[in-house]
Amino acid sequence: MLFTLDDIMEYVEENDVKFIRLVFFDIFGSMKNISIIASELPGALKYGVTFDASEINGFMNIDESDLILKPDPSTVEILPWRPQQARVLRVFCDICYPDGRTFEGDSRNILKRAVDDLGELGYYCEIGTESKFYLFTLDEYGNPTKTPHDNGTYYDVAPVDKGENIRREICLTLEEMGIQPQSSHHEEGPGQHEIVFMHGSPVEAADHVMTFKNMVKTIADINGLFASFMPKPLSGKSGNGMHVNLSLYDRKNGKSLIDTDNETGRHFMAGVLKYINEMSLFLNPTTNSYSRFGHFEAPKFVTWSHQNRQQLMRVPRNLTGDCRMELRSPDGSANPYLVFALVIYAGIEGIKNKLELCEPVNVTYKGDIAGLVRLPRDLQAAVKYAENSDFIKKILPENIITTYVSNKKRESGGYVSAPDKEQYETTLYFGCI
Repeated sequence: MLFTLDDIMEYVEENDVKFIRLVFFDIFGSMKNISIIASELPGALKYGVTFDASEINGFMNIDESDLILKPDPSTVEILPWRPQQARVLRVFCDICYPDGRTFEGDSRNILKRAVDDLGELGYYCEIGTESKFYLFTLDEYGNPTKTPHDNGTYYDVAPVDKGENIRREICLTLEEMGIQPQSSHHEEGPGQHEIVFMHGSPVEAADHVMTFKNMVKTIADINGLFASFMPKPLSGKSGNGMHVNLSLYDRKNGKSLIDTDNETGRHFMAGVLKYINEMSLFLNPTTNSYSRFGHFEAPKFVTWSHQNRQQLMRVPRNLTGDCRMELRSPDGSANPYLVFALVIYAGIEGIKNKLELCEPVNVTYKGDIAGLVRLPRDLQAAVKYAENSDFIKKILPENIITTYVSNKKRESGGYVSAPDKEQYETTLYFGCI
């Protein structure tokens, strides 16, 4: 990590960096960027860079359009897939008003605030993700098809697994950018893969997810393929989840608290379960997200278990004896900054209100479901949960909620009225998620 201007400029000169990519995200998690030449970097670090925020959905109106990008020096990394001469350096940015105030619509800052609020209670957490994606072939014109790159399934090897060299390239590129993958393998679906990340601080973990998604799509394109994180790109096949593994610790002694024998950990998990349906709009923000639930080990009910992978939350114990909670409902279409922030705040509510964790459940989808609360059946139901949630209104700025709900109502309405629902989702989501 580079923190001082001198360090960064020396790094830029030594690595023949000519272009700086200033990266930020809209409230839906779409990556945006402005490029400047390297000689402009000192001014950008000191004063920030102005951009027209009225062009970003959910940010500002045309009559007050200016916002400022403030580069975060700790996120400076060279993009390895760009040319090795006149190289490109990427840096994540925080978003501010011209007077220096933090822009409340910056989802990265919302996550930072969640981390700070958790810290004030005397705790900190680390997060790691398990991200799934599909690799599809391109047609003769270079457009993505829905033909999988291979017909492999769980843990297959070459030649059945045709993607192992691409996964290798992804993992090596991640390491080159300072991101540590823990494991990778072929997933259950044809052409489907998974990369598991080491735990890190929540903001770092979200930054890594965003870097990873952009990298996977880029490396797939370089290899003549298309990568999709769409929650359910193929009907009847495994979906693309983004499982969130969270470990909670005591700031005083570093003790692991996510344990069903630990009172604080139980309260935290109870908070997540209580507010999961109210958060689902942001954890599962597409009409396609809800086709994934209840199939191929994706959850259907608000339940937890130690080992059963069909439940919403798992609490497995690792080899060192520490426990973590694995939240299995979020998917690849979600904005990880909002996902992690909402999960942390739900846990905070659980701790503050001493919520009691329910008993574990080990039913299958076809088992006894009497009395179990379901996850939202569709995007329309998720919108209603969020609209009526005092929890969401307390955490997220009104502008984010209004814009998010408005967009998702439009998507849901289009889906309901579409004569060909699969084609509607393909047109709306397939090429951009």
